[in-house]
Amino acid sequence: MSNEPKQNTSTLPTELPSQTEADKNAPSLLPAASISDEEAEKIALSVSNWSILSNVVLTILKLLAGFIANSAAMISDAIHTASDVLSTLVVIVSVKIANKKSDSDHQYGHERFESLGSLILAIMLLATGLAIGWSGIKALWKPSNSLEIPGALALYAAILSIAVKEAMYWYTIAAANKIKSTALKADAWHHRSDALSSIGALVGIGAAQLGYPLGDPIASLLICLCIIKTAWDIGKDAVEKLTDKSCDTETVKAMRAIAAEQPGVIAVKELKTRLFGTKAYTDITIACDGDLTLRNAHKIGEEVHLAIEHNFPQVKHCNVHVDPDKKIPNGRA
Repeated sequence: MSNEPKQNTSTLPTELPSQTEADKNAPSLLPAASISDEEAEKIALSVSNWSILSNVVLTILKLLAGFIANSAAMISDAIHTASDVLSTLVVIVSVKIANKKSDSDHQYGHERFESLGSLILAIMLLATGLAIGWSGIKALWKPSNSLEIPGALALYAAILSIAVKEAMYWYTIAAANKIKSTALKADAWHHRSDALSSIGALVGIGAAQLGYPLGDPIASLLICLCIIKTAWDIGKDAVEKLTDKSCDTETVKAMRAIAAEQPGVIAVKELKTRLFGTKAYTDITIACDGDLTLRNAHKIGEEVHLAIEHNFPQVKHCNVHVDPDKKIPNGRA
């Protein structure tokens, strides 16, 4: 059944099943404020522009502080921040492509390009983490008496970076959750990982100033591990959305409940979902009275179709198949 969504009065069931442990981080399509693709793109681009500006300024300040204060951890942190500029450009490109309308070459749309952008971001983040880790390892090979003690300027730069990047994380993640953008969420975690790496740099620089010069390269290694973990999480989420992962159990059960409550539906025999970038597709098989006319059976299927798409705005299309079944008692259909 493929019809344009129209106003539908179906509502979510008052009680939804609790999430399983496996579903805590699973993509959820439970209804949120509906935002048009055009508005979502504007929000993503606005946030990205602010991200680029903040990252350029921080990169310059960190590099200056790192070289002046002789801090390897701060220079490594500056490189990480610089990589965030490139990652934000990836967000801009992927979001703009993902929001393009369907065409003859991509008849189901371009939404997966955003997940592809997230995967690219994860790879970039992984490469950055490994490079920072390698710089820390090389510093550890040097004799401890040859390691320079970083100056106080590096400490101040680290504190400033933590404050700015954490603020950018909350600003970006709020926008990502509002428009359900995986690429923007990945960029938010770039900000968070940068804040965490600055915390590591702060600890390392402080330790070096207290007479433990190895603290600076060790901090670089800790930064490396933090970034690699973040890259793994982002990459895993992107791959799942590129390989038809289903929605979380809570969402699927809510969909099943809504379909089952539509007039004329005897049973929901099968319900499948698959993520398609920031959107999802749903396939439902329902059972209806086998004695119904084709027109009436189609009408029931259409109501299920409309109810799902109305209650779950991120469902790009709900396909409904109707199977014949025995007549409903009391003539409900």
